[in-house]
Amino acid sequence: MESLSAAELTDRLARTGYLTDDALATIAFLALRMQRPLLLEGEPGTGKTALAEALAECLELPLIRLQCYEGIDATQALYDWDFPRQILHLRALEAAGEGAKDGQSVEETEKSLYDERFLLARPVLAALQQSPAVLLIDEVDRADDEFEAFLLEVLSTYQVTIPELGTVRAAEPPVVVLTSNRTRELHDALKRRCLYHWIDHPGLDREVAIVRGRAPEVSETLARQVVGIVQQVRDEQGLLKPPGVAETLDWARALSYLGSEQVDLPAAAATLGALVKHREDSDRVRVALERLLS
Repeated sequence: MESLSAAELTDRLARTGYLTDDALATIAFLALRMQRPLLLEGEPGTGKTALAEALAECLELPLIRLQCYEGIDATQALYDWDFPRQILHLRALEAAGEGAKDGQSVEETEKSLYDERFLLARPVLAALQQSPAVLLIDEVDRADDEFEAFLLEVLSTYQVTIPELGTVRAAEPPVVVLTSNRTRELHDALKRRCLYHWIDHPGLDREVAIVRGRAPEVSETLARQVVGIVQQVRDEQGLLKPPGVAETLDWARALSYLGSEQVDLPAAAATLGALVKHREDSDRVRVALERLLS
């Protein structure tokens, strides 16, 4: 993987449509140079997952994603065996009578069942096999302590052992990005293995630039008004889920598709479902809009 400066990485990310600030660009650059996992925490919708996607695109590497969830274990992350194909293989051997004809032992038959062609590589193993690659471990805070311990071991050695086949090592450590919405605290052992960055919602000018870059059909005037309102709405107390950048984009596009040149109360009320996704938030934001637009 080629060596880039922090400025070059910022430019390449910008060409993919991901606009970053200096602090985030610097920590991403350091993660690449130091070959350390990058742990990104922040509110939903602040661009954590999008950074991994943009890194894969600008570095021209495959993106391999592991979506974490409650109850996930090492099997879902590493590998499994293709049991239907193994059974078909066993039946084919029996039908051909190879065991009797060639004096094939039980051990040899079992060994043929655990051939690499029957291995189903899950995201972590696939990243080690395909490296260099970008491995996105998304919403790691949804997993449990045992899964964190498993990740810590893999990210320390960049290798896994498959009892039937042996050890698989990455020829080059993959670019690892872990994201967390901080629904629970991650263990210090995992954090120490990573470089860390907290991603805030972007400032007004950068969010306007994001909207204009991702949705060029939205006028500068409308984009700036939408972002200004959204940034004030995020400060409203009691919102279950403050709108992220993705919701800002959706709302700006929705207003643009309705032909709005600026945000007015009727259009804002009609398109509120693009901005907030809870009834309680909708009620609070509606009141806020009346106040902001009055």
